[in-house]
Amino acid sequence: MNYRPRLVLAGLSGGAGKTILSLGICRALAAAGLRVRPFKKGPDYIDAAWLGLAAGRDAANLDPFLLPPERIPSLFLEKSADCDISIIEGNRGIFDGMDVAGSCSTAALARTLAAPVVLILDATKMTRTAAAIVAGVAAFEPGLNLAGVVLNRTAGPRHRDILREAIESLAGVPVLGMLPKISENPIPERHMGLMSMREQSGVDPILDGIAAVIRDNVDLDRIVALARLAPDLPDAPAPVWPAPRGDGRRPVIGVVRDAALWFYYPENCEALERAGAKLVPVSILNDAPWPALDGLYLGGGFPETQAATLAGNLPVREHVRALAAAGLPIYAECGGFMYLGQGLVVDGTYYPMAGVFPVTTTLCARPQGLGYSLARVVRDNPYHPVGTVLRGHEFHYSKCQATLGSCGGPGAALPGPEAFALAMERGVGMLGGLDGLTTANTFAAYTHIHADGAPHWADHFVAAALAYSQSCR
Repeated sequence: MNYRPRLVLAGLSGGAGKTILSLGICRALAAAGLRVRPFKKGPDYIDAAWLGLAAGRDAANLDPFLLPPERIPSLFLEKSADCDISIIEGNRGIFDGMDVAGSCSTAALARTLAAPVVLILDATKMTRTAAAIVAGVAAFEPGLNLAGVVLNRTAGPRHRDILREAIESLAGVPVLGMLPKISENPIPERHMGLMSMREQSGVDPILDGIAAVIRDNVDLDRIVALARLAPDLPDAPAPVWPAPRGDGRRPVIGVVRDAALWFYYPENCEALERAGAKLVPVSILNDAPWPALDGLYLGGGFPETQAATLAGNLPVREHVRALAAAGLPIYAECGGFMYLGQGLVVDGTYYPMAGVFPVTTTLCARPQGLGYSLARVVRDNPYHPVGTVLRGHEFHYSKCQATLGSCGGPGAALPGPEAFALAMERGVGMLGGLDGLTTANTFAAYTHIHADGAPHWADHFVAAALAYSQSCR
C-alpha cells in the first residue's frame, strides 16, 4: 500500500476559480516548505505549466480519455512519490464528462484515486441556495468524498457568515475558505486560455500575490489535514515505464522549446529518453546553431504570436526544410505543423514558414478544432502502426488551406488523401476529416497525443532516428 496525501480541487463549471485556488494553494504550501506535486485533470498544457511554476515541480496531466484506466493510478503513484502532498486541479464542472454517465469527469478521476474533493463555488448573489448546491453535489454520485468547500467572490462579512452557517448546518460540508471578489484576473487570458508564462514578465510576483490571497482567506492547515486523510492506494497495476530498451546507441532528437512552441507532456519527452534518445533543446526563433540531429520534435504552442520572428529567421526555416527533404525523422503537433507549412496568416498578414508541406494555416477568431479526438492510422508512417486508433485532442484556432500563388493567384494544390496518415473518427483534423500529413519521414498533425496512451510512439520515433543515424554514416 502507498501513502499519498492528495486532494482534488473541483468546480461547478469553467471559470469558477479552480485555477486561482490551485495555483495559490500550490505556491503557498511550497513556500511553507512542503514538497508539492501538482496534477492537472484533462489535456491542458497551459494550466499545467502554471501549476508547475507555482509548485516548483513539473505538473503531470491525468486524463481518463487519453490514458488507459490502469495507467492513471500508475502515473499518479510514480509522480507523487517523495512528495508531501499532491494537488489535482479538475477541469470543467465536477461531473462533466464525455457522456450523460459522466465518464472521464473530474468526479470519476477523484474516485479512481480515492481522493477527497474540495469544491470551489462562485457565491455571487447567493446565500442559502449555496447550501442546496453543495448538498446536491455531495449526494449526486456514490463514492464521491466531498470533504470541503471554498467559496469564491464573496461580498463581505455578513454575506460570508450566512454562507458558512447555511452550508455547514444544512449541507454538512465544512467551509474551508472564502475568497473575496478580485477586480481583475491576475493572470491575463488569451484565445486558448491563460496566457503563457513565456509571454509574461514577473511570473513570481504574480504567483506570490495569488498565494497571499489564498493564505489570507483559506485554512491551509485544514486543507493539508484533509489531504493526509486520503486512504492508502494499492500498488500500481502496471509499471509506468517498461524495462530499459535499446542497444545502448542514443540518437539525438532535437526538441523545439521557445516562446513559439512549448506544449509538451513531460511524459512524452521522458518516453523518448527511456526508449534510448538523447534530447537536446533547439529554437526556431533565434540563430543559435543546432547540433547534428537524428530526429526533431516540434510540439504545439503559439506560433501566431511569434509569426514575424519565425518568418524573419530564414536560416532556420531553410535548415528545417532541408532536414525534412533529407529524410530526418520529424514529428510535429499542431503549432509545430503550422510552422512546417508554407505560411501562416495572422490578421490578414502572410508570414512564410518552413515550407515542408504545401499548405498555409490561417488564424481564425473562433476555434476550428476543440476537444477529444479519435484518429485511425490508415497509411504507413514511421511513428504509428496502420490500424492503430489514436486517442488524442485538438485545440486550434487555425485552419488548413491551400497556399495562394504570387499576386493572389492559384498556388500549390492541396495534398490528396494519400498524403494523410490519419482518418478522424472523432474530431476535425486538417482537411475533410483527415489529419497527419506525411512526407518522407516527416509527420505533422493537429492531433496531440500522450505517450502513455500511445506506448508504441516513442519506440518507433527512436527506431526511425537510429535508422536515419545509420544511413548517414
